[in-house]
Amino acid sequence: MKPSASRTRKPAVAAAASAIRAEERHLMNTYKRPPVVFTHGKGCYLYDSDGRAYLDFLGGIAVNALGHAHPRVVAAIRREAARAIHISNLYHNPYQGPLAAKLAKWSGLDRVFFTNSGTEAIEGALKLARLHARKAAGAAQHPPHKFLALENSFHGRTFGAVSITSTAKYREPFAPLVPGVEFVRFNDLQDLAAKFDGSVCAVVIETVQGEGGIHRVSEAFYKLARQLTTRRGAALIADEIQCGLGRTGRPFAYQKFATTPELLPDIVAVAKPIAAGLPLGAFLAREEFAQAFSPGIHGTTFGGGPLLCAVALEVLSIIEDEKLMQNARERGEEICVGLAEIALRYDPIREIRGEGLMIGVELAHDGGPAVEAALAQRLLINCTHDRTLRLLPALNITLRHVAEFLGKMERALVKSRPKPQFAHPTGISPVGTQPAVHASFVSAHGHRAPLGGQALAAAAHAEKG
Repeated sequence: MKPSASRTRKPAVAAAASAIRAEERHLMNTYKRPPVVFTHGKGCYLYDSDGRAYLDFLGGIAVNALGHAHPRVVAAIRREAARAIHISNLYHNPYQGPLAAKLAKWSGLDRVFFTNSGTEAIEGALKLARLHARKAAGAAQHPPHKFLALENSFHGRTFGAVSITSTAKYREPFAPLVPGVEFVRFNDLQDLAAKFDGSVCAVVIETVQGEGGIHRVSEAFYKLARQLTTRRGAALIADEIQCGLGRTGRPFAYQKFATTPELLPDIVAVAKPIAAGLPLGAFLAREEFAQAFSPGIHGTTFGGGPLLCAVALEVLSIIEDEKLMQNARERGEEICVGLAEIALRYDPIREIRGEGLMIGVELAHDGGPAVEAALAQRLLINCTHDRTLRLLPALNITLRHVAEFLGKMERALVKSRPKPQFAHPTGISPVGTQPAVHASFVSAHGHRAPLGGQALAAAAHAEKG
């Protein structure tokens, strides 16, 4: 006789409660977590200790680009774990070279250094830019050393990365930080031109700001940064840790503007989705910048191990084989069109912006309650920059997932709607007074698909059938 479902769930629920108590007692207090323990995932869903499924539209913050437990990724991990997990960068392994070649092909750059994380990739990029400037200056007494970064930026948690992160809550508790950093107003060409001088060794940009609320640098700003750095021999560094490797519907987000080799950045940082959740990052560079490094001047213990690189190769191959960049463009457009329809019924939505499957929904109020309401609907999203709901689903979501998301998202928004602070005067209706919603999402073809909520539901039903 099989045990009942309720009896089998009890030990799992007890174990989850025990895990939460252990965290509360022994983990450092750096995350505010809801009382849910996720035990496993499959495809675009995570499952909690009670067996309930949650639609994952956060994707480990842009890490799980292939969803959970993709069979080819699982097979690669099992195969390589039985061979060699770690060797040491003192020796060759079978996968570093092929992965570097694949990244060079995707990016248009020449050489790669593998790291453990995104923030470490940023640290290495800063070191490379400053070293290149020092070597290029020769015997000059004061070689270029300053970094220009953007307001509203986020580049990581380590000391160098947080020094070029503008947001006060990340910076101020650790001051004084690394000197030689100045911030430029976002997409302000005059401010960039005024602050760029001979002391600058690099300009650092997130091609699409993630933590800052999903904002893309303008083409004019990117091209001016490229022009100024080229003229002075400084580095243009693109932080593509969140927006790169297919998320925007291109291998790299900068490729929207860098349509010729001379417009490519000099150094690019990547991480998050590269190894499907295993800890791997990298920074890529043009040959002339990469030559600044020599044996012993930079290194890593774990970066680029054989297991990690084998899995990363498989991830990039899956993105190519399953045409997931095209899928990101198509599904992203459907999400934004559906959200725009919701905005007609839910006036606190102020703006919908994004590209591919990197989407932000800016609200007129704090987004925290909407995230909590979404969790109650078994939908995983998060809020960044206080008021922007951030959507970073797997690149292989389907139309059915889009329709499910839109239904859950609308219910969450309705349930989290702030209570009115005052009643409308008698005889005056609020209808027609809501502000216009600006949707800055642009499709791959430069137009908006006429696919709304009802059409999405019908198409998803047909797809499921």
